[in-house]
Amino acid sequence: MIDNLEKYMKDLGNNARTAANALRLASRKTRTNAILAMAAQVRKAAPDILAANSKDMAAGADKGLTPAMLDRLKLSDERIEGIAQGLEAVAALPDPIGAEDERWTRPNGLTIAKVRTPLGVIGMIYESRPNVTADAASLCIKSANACILRGGSEALHSNVALHTAIIKGLESAGLPQTCVQYVGTTDRDAVGHMLGGLDGNIDLIIPRGGKGLVGRVQKDARVPVLAHLEGRNHTYIHGDADPDMARDVLVNAKMRRTGICGSTETLLLDKAAADILPMLAQALTDTGCELRGDAQACAIVDTINLASETDFMTEHLDAILNIKIVDGLDAALSHIDQYGSNHTDAILTENADAAREFLAKVDSAIVMHNASTQFADGGEFGFGAEIGIATGRLHARGPVGAQHLTSYKYQVLGTGQTRP
Repeated sequence: MIDNLEKYMKDLGNNARTAANALRLASRKTRTNAILAMAAQVRKAAPDILAANSKDMAAGADKGLTPAMLDRLKLSDERIEGIAQGLEAVAALPDPIGAEDERWTRPNGLTIAKVRTPLGVIGMIYESRPNVTADAASLCIKSANACILRGGSEALHSNVALHTAIIKGLESAGLPQTCVQYVGTTDRDAVGHMLGGLDGNIDLIIPRGGKGLVGRVQKDARVPVLAHLEGRNHTYIHGDADPDMARDVLVNAKMRRTGICGSTETLLLDKAAADILPMLAQALTDTGCELRGDAQACAIVDTINLASETDFMTEHLDAILNIKIVDGLDAALSHIDQYGSNHTDAILTENADAAREFLAKVDSAIVMHNASTQFADGGEFGFGAEIGIATGRLHARGPVGAQHLTSYKYQVLGTGQTRP
């Protein structure tokens, strides 16, 4: 327990601001070495991290967490190695700090360069997945931002164990431990303090979790928010889709990992391709997926349960797929516009014109043609990792990597010019 939460949180903010200044001046080599050291420490601490995770898993089972939530929470030797490799992938990325977006020379001889700079201090509030602790830490260090992390209570032991390894890596590279701080309390009032900005010390809040968490952050935050909303994602199988490819992509998009935000939640099946629904349904049920469809889908396959209006507005994060038969591309676009969350939507078709129209008209952060929505991931985009998938329209959109955690300044180079 923390006796004085307000003082504790203010200290985190002050320490983060001091650390941000140190990071801003740190060399690219120092920051890269710190992330590599973090990876080495995560591997070294694997037994401790797994022991901590087993406590969280047991507590989660006692609380009645769903299988999908438990899967998001669970760590294994393979997943810890994946975390370490993710850190190394971030370390290998080009350094965004100091990169020039553009440079030009004015008629008066002034040269102006637009140069990437850190944001400062990032507050990250997230749920369930312990790997987010490492992803957020590495991306912030890569972009020379200090961060304050507040994970969910269900992953407290796992997050603390990972954070311990991370700060050992920072220290071995000569950076302050306070570059990455973890809020070591489950007191919900701590979130309120972060949303207040900690006396102006937090420059950006990033929420990553369920609709309730994101909604609270957007409502109460007094600092800018980079929102990651739910993934009510659609895969639309057009009338000109290749049936076998459509089956394989759809099964992967839904069932590879059902508990991630890139999972397809609704299949939109073109009326012109409705004859392949029995094949699709069989492939999905063989993998353990429950199917909920509209009246037309239920009439074609009698093992499909009737979907409710609520189903089409739900991010199931489970082995449940909604199905709707649509009468052409315009009907698919209309459904996505009404029920989507601007996250990720895909079209499966061999018709190039239909694909171009879909990609142009769907207003989501990620739109895909002939690919699984499970590719909605910063690592798959070549960003090393992601701090979330932003579904808004300002500052960054889609997978948020290190380069998106920067702002810019203008460097103006003269030779003695004065303005007339």
